[in-house]
Amino acid sequence: MRFDQLLRNDDLLDALWDMHFDNCTPIQEQAIPMVLDGRDLLACAQTGTGKTAAYLLPVIDILSTEDFPSDAINCVIMAPTRELAQQIDQQMQGFSYFLPISSIPVYGGTDGHTYEQQRRGLKAGADVVIATPGRLLAHLSMGSVDLSKVSFFILDEADRMLDMGFFDDIMQIVGRLPKERQTLLFSATMPPKIQQLANKILNDPHEIKLAVSKPADKIDQKAYVCYETQKLPVLLSVFKATVPERVIVFSSSKLKVKELARVLKKERFSVGEMHSDLEQDKREDVILDFKSGKIKILVATDIVARGIDIDDIEMVVNFDVPREAEDYVHRVGRTARADRDGKAITFISDKDMYKFRQIEQLLEKEVEKVPLPAELGDAPQYKASDKRSGGARKRRYVKAAGDNKQSKGNPKRGHRRRKPANKGQKTNNDIKTPSNQ
Repeated sequence: MRFDQLLRNDDLLDALWDMHFDNCTPIQEQAIPMVLDGRDLLACAQTGTGKTAAYLLPVIDILSTEDFPSDAINCVIMAPTRELAQQIDQQMQGFSYFLPISSIPVYGGTDGHTYEQQRRGLKAGADVVIATPGRLLAHLSMGSVDLSKVSFFILDEADRMLDMGFFDDIMQIVGRLPKERQTLLFSATMPPKIQQLANKILNDPHEIKLAVSKPADKIDQKAYVCYETQKLPVLLSVFKATVPERVIVFSSSKLKVKELARVLKKERFSVGEMHSDLEQDKREDVILDFKSGKIKILVATDIVARGIDIDDIEMVVNFDVPREAEDYVHRVGRTARADRDGKAITFISDKDMYKFRQIEQLLEKEVEKVPLPAELGDAPQYKASDKRSGGARKRRYVKAAGDNKQSKGNPKRGHRRRKPANKGQKTNNDIKTPSNQ
């Protein structure tokens, strides 16, 4: 389905045309009519399926064609990390380029000047506030935010926010919102805690559940079974065989990321690192350098596994097996995007065999195991049924559901609309990411 079959505002459609957005993805085709119809929404679809546009486009369409307060916050979007908040704001600016709709990203980790910029922007009443929970709560506690006229409340990557311990923060923010609002909850997975949150904050929601899809067919997936001490020599042999150009190496902790980046730099590779200990300015510089090609290898925690839009990754290396099978899909999904080819390599230690078997069950295939270079010695035998390597929790996967019923208008929002006004320039600001990433 084409966007011009769903959306009403010509200026919004012009922006989509300039950005080469023509046809809807499945999540967009199902979500946009429901949002336009005024329904609360519970949507489950993995990263890379177009979830951001699925909620931004209909909200922009409604804000631009119907009457809303010109001096109030009309929409709040919650994101788990500052990187995702920045990316949402960038897409927001692109979609609303020809429209008098203002947005402001609110996240921590910057100086007092940036905090003051955020405070002034919130006081002025931006149409759309894109925030991480901690920084928005900080502004709420200082009295700089009035959420009493919010019409849209959106949670993006809700499962990640709950994993990071933001449940109480989210509920505090919900307590400041009007009861008459439209709430949209987007999640890459649907564990019981997401259902519990949905039951608390959604009102008779329409549900869209797209199955966790398999990695793209163009990803060449391989694995090395090795002892922990053999991982680094294997990685170096891989990089010596294929000169790294656009590679992300995922590790399980920020301490391992730092050490791995240090060793690779010592080996004279062009390396950047990404984890929660970095200041915001440094994070932005690393991402820009990686996108531009100045950095060839990005060593990172799962902070970049979801939501960060970098298209032309040649290879993903799982230095550590991810904790959840779905996280494997998110990680390797960084490569082979836009119909390109890509490679994904995973190092399976003797302690991670059971976890990797869960991944293979999700993939419904066995990943090819590559023999170690002879000079590295013997490797452990792959025993997929050895549960001593750690009990993996049950995973729940759901199939596509939902209709495409569409109508315009929302009685929930009608009692507080006025003509929108141009509230000026957008500002760029910051939030604190929990230290375990």
